[in-house]
Order: sequence, then C-alpha cells, then structure tokens
Amino acid sequence: MRLPDVFYPVAGTAREVALAAASGARFIQLRFKGPAIERPQQVRESLDCCRATGAVCVVNDHWHVALEAGAEWVHLGQEDLDGLPKGALEAMKTAGVKLGISTHDRTELRRALALGGEVQLGYVALGPVFATTLKVMRWHPQGLSRLGRWRRRLGNVPLVAIGGLTPGRAVACLEAGADSCAAVSALFRQPDPAAALAAWRRSLSMQAHSP
Repeated sequence: MRLPDVFYPVAGTAREVALAAASGARFIQLRFKGPAIERPQQVRESLDCCRATGAVCVVNDHWHVALEAGAEWVHLGQEDLDGLPKGALEAMKTAGVKLGISTHDRTELRRALALGGEVQLGYVALGPVFATTLKVMRWHPQGLSRLGRWRRRLGNVPLVAIGGLTPGRAVACLEAGADSCAAVSALFRQPDPAAALAAWRRSLSMQAHSP
C-alpha cells in the first residue's frame, strides 16, 4: 500500500486542515483536542475540505465520530487502543476504515502488527524520531537507524515518521525508509504556518520526485 503523500501535516482544527490542503498536502490528520461538543463539526468540516481538494483526512482518536461522518481513515495512539470498547475494531473494519497506529518501541510495534488481522492497517507511525517539544514523552529519540529496522519489519505496511522533524530531517527520514513524514509544531506553531507548509511541501516534493 502507498500513502497519499510523503508529507503528513497534523492539524489541530478544521481551519488548519484547510490551510494544509491549500498548501497542496494530500494526507492530513485532524488532531482536535477541543470540547467534545465541537468534535462532529470539526470532523465534518475537515472531511468536506479534504474531499473537495482531493486530499485524505485522517481523524485522530475520535473513531466513533469519524465513522458517523463517513471518514475512511482513523489514527489511534496506544492509550486510545487501550480505551476502545468491545466491537470498535470490528466496526471500523466493517466500515472499511484504514487505521494508523502510533508506536514507540518493539512491544507496541508487535501490538500494531497483531491488529492487522482485526482491522485494515493503514500505516504504523514511529516516534519520536528526534527530540520533540510537543509533549513530554518517556521514550528517547528513536533515530534514523530504527526507522530502517521498522521499515524492514513492516513489509508492505507503510511507515510514518514523526517527532522533532524539520524539512531536512524529514528528507533524511524518507531516505531511511519512511513512507511519509508527519509534523505538528514545525507547521502550526510557527508565526506563519502557510509559509512553513509551503517550505515543507517544496522540500519533500523534491525528494519524492528525485531519481
């Protein structure tokens, strides 16, 4: 399986999703952490925007809202997986949802791969590849060498790199075996997110089209 884009912006709101889509990104995650009452609208607006621009929207965490809105992709972290009610994975599989899963160590990788029999595994994310300021994590930076090892173990399952990336580091991740590179702070916490998105788009597009 190939992912829709080597560039994977992780947006916090539907407005940021629209900004990423306008930059040319074709694989965008909505990671909305606002009030629960706003989730359905945020998800619907993000999906509508991506459908209109030919992009793919991945809904982080809120799988039940994603299913109700007709999303085709969902991303879950390890804690999200722990909190899934019985039947959730079966519901996602029945709906044809592709599931992305965060991993940080070998145990979590094994867990993600084991879920491949219960749901359609869209990709596995490894992070943090480099030190990140987004949130406090108990894992040390994974480094490029582990990306290469993950790539070999995943077989046909796509690999997403995340954590502490810059455009230059993202190119190195692609060279090490990642299929796509995700970023949060380096895009939407910058003074000019549109300019940051454009810079990433140019850098990764050149890498994707290099011989």
